[in-house]
Amino acid sequence: MPNHEGFSDFFYAAPDGLSLHARVYGEANSGHWPVVCLPGLTRNARDFHELALYLSMHAANPRKVIAFDYRGRGQSAYDPDVKNYNVGVEAGDVLAGLAALNIEDAAFIGTSRGGLIIHVLAMMRPAVLKAIVFNDIGPVIEAAGLAHIQSYLERDPIPKTRVQATAAQRSVHGKDFAALAGADWDRMVWALYRETDGGLVPDFDPKLVDTVAGLDLTQPLPDLWPQFEALAAVPLLAIRGANSRLLSAGTLEQMRTRHPGIETITVAGQGHAPFLETGSLPNDIATFLGRAERQNSPK
Repeated sequence: MPNHEGFSDFFYAAPDGLSLHARVYGEANSGHWPVVCLPGLTRNARDFHELALYLSMHAANPRKVIAFDYRGRGQSAYDPDVKNYNVGVEAGDVLAGLAALNIEDAAFIGTSRGGLIIHVLAMMRPAVLKAIVFNDIGPVIEAAGLAHIQSYLERDPIPKTRVQATAAQRSVHGKDFAALAGADWDRMVWALYRETDGGLVPDFDPKLVDTVAGLDLTQPLPDLWPQFEALAAVPLLAIRGANSRLLSAGTLEQMRTRHPGIETITVAGQGHAPFLETGSLPNDIATFLGRAERQNSPK
């Protein structure tokens, strides 16, 4: 079980009044860019727990880290209107949270949907973005990857115990994540589910599944190249799982040609999306953020 210490819970109001939640790690840390962590479609702030502890307790550059629960996820309230589960609304919610925390700009780490929200922020408020880490996301989303997400969300079993939940997740994702050990799967289950009297349930509004199930994957998906190219002056690290079905190697190569300063990492033995607390990734991310901050400082 992960260490539950090292953060405080922060609740704030969305622009439409909905109660939203974030975790704040290293609350007293200052002097370095804060870091904003944005999870995937059905995920929550707990996905970033180990990485947030690492960054907030880093010996050289301890940072304040804010990990958000979008509306309908984790400890944020569920929205009665399913249409509000979209990246535009969620980007506005993130900006509202940062305003409530008096944070004008930060480095952003976005996994999957979190990266899409960062693309939107590039249009809404580009000055908020000091540096970016994309975790298995880019301007082009592969239909095969979305189809895989549709499939496992529609068939997601309701486990009674954590042992059953771990077995279910390994059954669905094990082939794409051969590099993971048992403790990695345990952390995934701890982050994904919450306990109820009837057993474990995924910690998100079930209506989120409808937002994905309704996508017509026979039609070409819109790309975000204009939004990506708006990030050309922002330091960027793109992480891709070698087995990813959502971010192709070809798209990653195009990202290299369209962003002059991009750094990339391909994670062997992991798919969509790599676990950012595994292997050398925490150090890689901390090193990237430190380098970007030094290069950005006045000479």
